[in-house]
Amino acid sequence: MSPGPAQLPLGVGLRDDATFANYLSSGNATLVDRLRAQLDEAGEPFLFLWGGEGVGRSHLLQAACHEASDRDKRALYLPLEELGHFPPHMLEDIERLDLLAIDDLDRVLGRKRWEEALFHCFNRLRDAGKRLVIAAGASPRQLDIGLPDLASRLTWGMTFHVKPLDDDGRVEALKLRARVRGMQLPDEVARYILHRGPRRLGELFEALETLDRASLSAQRKLTIPFVKQALNW
Repeated sequence: MSPGPAQLPLGVGLRDDATFANYLSSGNATLVDRLRAQLDEAGEPFLFLWGGEGVGRSHLLQAACHEASDRDKRALYLPLEELGHFPPHMLEDIERLDLLAIDDLDRVLGRKRWEEALFHCFNRLRDAGKRLVIAAGASPRQLDIGLPDLASRLTWGMTFHVKPLDDDGRVEALKLRARVRGMQLPDEVARYILHRGPRRLGELFEALETLDRASLSAQRKLTIPFVKQALNW
């Protein structure tokens, strides 16, 4: 793979576990299908994802970048919550990429330099036939965007509301994450973790990582008494 912006040392890497295989698509299956097919010849040039905290927006954007890498394509993940305090120079020559994934768009809206840079970035990617996926906490029409041209561009593509999981779905997500890690997580233990642990799915996954390490160290299966002990519950 030839060098390009995908290898620029921006200090932001992809999480190894942020893949489509590790994402429970319940309620969001059509969105996942569109993301996986975005780099196909007939794929959607621009996708916009929005939803509340903890629904998996960042996971999906990183999964799209992993998918691109697996297909020997150049992709870049830009979480603006981490990078938005920098000037938008990172968007220069971005059309050399095959896929650009911009997360946390909300963080830079209302800032003239960023809005203008995003508008021109959108145009260059479109003209070059490249792919763009953006995530934010609200739909394009609900965002407070100062530049009318940018507001117009953000409505051009397909928009998806990333739906949150109900409790049954969260249990299944925990069990899926456990299977990917090679763990056996009984249903009753998963439900105990869900109801005893934090509500945010990301924090539940962190608890699962702690349990994985503790289980390997103690050579113990995951039971409710062991979970109580390992997590100091």
